[in-house]
Amino acid sequence: MDKKQILLINDVAGYGKVATAAMLPILSYFGNPVYNLPTALVSNTLDYGKFKILETTNYIKEVFPIWKELNFSFDAIATGFICSEHQAKIISAYCREQEKNGTTIYVDPIMGDEGKLYNGVTPSTIISMREMISVAHLTFPNYTEACYLTGASFSEKGVTKKEAKELLDNLCRIGTRSALITSITVDGQPSVVGYNHIDDDYFTLPYTEIPVHFPGTGDIFSAILIGHLLRGEALVSSTRKAMDGVYMLIDYNKDNEDKNRGIPLEKYLHLL
Repeated sequence: MDKKQILLINDVAGYGKVATAAMLPILSYFGNPVYNLPTALVSNTLDYGKFKILETTNYIKEVFPIWKELNFSFDAIATGFICSEHQAKIISAYCREQEKNGTTIYVDPIMGDEGKLYNGVTPSTIISMREMISVAHLTFPNYTEACYLTGASFSEKGVTKKEAKELLDNLCRIGTRSALITSITVDGQPSVVGYNHIDDDYFTLPYTEIPVHFPGTGDIFSAILIGHLLRGEALVSSTRKAMDGVYMLIDYNKDNEDKNRGIPLEKYLHLL
């Protein structure tokens, strides 16, 4: 089986196993050639409270013409943190061009969690992420992000199965073909819900929550999910494997002293 070439368009953190630093080793371990284009250079994970972000929009504008001239192409593009509306327009336009050549577009609309936006993320980011979702084959926001994207109200108690379906439908109205919503409580049970446009199927996958917070777990989920999807596996089974992988990594590292730096996942790659 030919290995799929993947382009990661995400931020690069100098200190912390998140974003590109979390996704690249996993997808590489799966045997895929992985390339990257940083949307920003970030001094450290935002969980430390103090950080510096250097946006790379002008750099990206100069990279795409060179790649087109050199006829670079990718089987899949996975996008994450986007700095601005301007950057989103440039990246989404490139994704549209690549999609016409058969590239699959995965969008993780990184914005916030637990009912609020992350440190340093502004409301204008919502517009940027809607732009990215409009070109996606699959998007996978968490519950907080799904609410911001669709204009729904966030509830700490979670949602009913009917409300979860409405959130998925509203994400698809933005433009994505298939969608997942992670970290969502459905009828009192922590779950991942999804819609697969290929078979017009809705599904709910419950999980047991470990009450520990690590930055980068969403990126780990994305990488495992995409790795299995690019092997030709179904969305439901790929999602479950990503959930199980994240659970295992959190469980192994739940007693780590400094959780803000993320999970040192390289030592566990053989388990994925």
